[in-house]
Amino acid sequence: MRKYLLTVIILFNFTVVLAQIDKTLIPVTLNDKLDTVKKAALDTANQLDVIDVISRIIHNKPQAAAPVKKLTFSLLPSAGYSLSTGFAVNLSSNVLFYTGKDRTKVNASLINASGFIDTYNQRSFLVQTDIWSDNNNFDFTSDFRWLKYPGSTYGLGGLTSPEKENPINYNYVKFYATLVRKVIPDYYIGFGYNLDYHTNIIEMGNMDNTISDFTLYGKPYTTTSSGYNIDLLYDKRVNPINPVGGGAYANIVFRQNLDFLGSDSNWQSLIIDLRKYVKTSARNNNVLAFWTYLWFTYNGNTPYLDLPSTGWDPYGSSGRGYAEGRFRGKQMLYVEAEYRFGITHNGLLGGVLFANGQTYPEYPGGNFKKFIPAAGTGLRLKLNKHSNSNICIDYGFGIDGSHGFFVNLGEGF
Repeated sequence: MRKYLLTVIILFNFTVVLAQIDKTLIPVTLNDKLDTVKKAALDTANQLDVIDVISRIIHNKPQAAAPVKKLTFSLLPSAGYSLSTGFAVNLSSNVLFYTGKDRTKVNASLINASGFIDTYNQRSFLVQTDIWSDNNNFDFTSDFRWLKYPGSTYGLGGLTSPEKENPINYNYVKFYATLVRKVIPDYYIGFGYNLDYHTNIIEMGNMDNTISDFTLYGKPYTTTSSGYNIDLLYDKRVNPINPVGGGAYANIVFRQNLDFLGSDSNWQSLIIDLRKYVKTSARNNNVLAFWTYLWFTYNGNTPYLDLPSTGWDPYGSSGRGYAEGRFRGKQMLYVEAEYRFGITHNGLLGGVLFANGQTYPEYPGGNFKKFIPAAGTGLRLKLNKHSNSNICIDYGFGIDGSHGFFVNLGEGF
């Protein structure tokens, strides 16, 4: 989940790790039969990560280089404070594994899990899966989350302002599951089921005492969106946690919500998710990453909290530089570019530079009138070299004085 705006982050052993950085490059040994893309995705196993540093501190000697494991586990505890959450504790984890014996013939499978609780009574639990069968014949993805979420909305469209902050409170259950089958190598088609259930919705009202867009749009106590989805998938990544070897990803998802499946109304959505990773040199893992995310809703009455919004993509990654839910509308057009680079030769420490932009149609007119930019930089600390999982600490800033820290386990896209 997306993390804390205006937050001071406390990470276990972080200052100790930085003080113990080893600048010696550990030699890399790989099976010559692996192709170039898979070499790039797997060669981090002989670099340095937090576990190695702790081992050196405890045992006063480096950990021996190890081959890529079939299953790797990463865990990140963190704590922080912000004006919007109070004191919060967060626990994030991921498991990367292979369902086939030959890793050159199967993509890495991934399970993400996280949870947090804070003094403002925000609570969250999330589990996401992306599991590939042997030879990549099938891919199963799921997204389950439960939220008790006091938060804020600011109205519809790109011309909203922080002065129109509207605190709201609700409980949220999400369950998505999709199975796709390979048609030709790297291309897939499949079907799934989507459920979004919001209940106990309570609105506080605009801070400037004007009538909120939430009220004008309609503010029910409970909303249900339930329907099937059709997926078209292209995936040329080897490691979804951190595609250092280049590659590309494209996912087109059409969703049809139907009242006979329990939805409050019949409405549709279309999501187009496009990503491209360009490896800039054969001598390192520096990558230029590009992301385009287009989210449309149409026909019927889409519930307010199911409308496209900043930070509400499946991985909570869009719009670094803004609070989650800062912008919302019937459609969302989003672009981002990021340069990921190494700082130390051993791969322990890296950095990023990023810029993004988003736009939403105004309500009720429907015209796009404002492009909303943001930019920032961040540090990457190698938590697990076998899965290539990084602790990501970013600082982003946008318009209207918006700025803050964002923390994640694994890259945003």
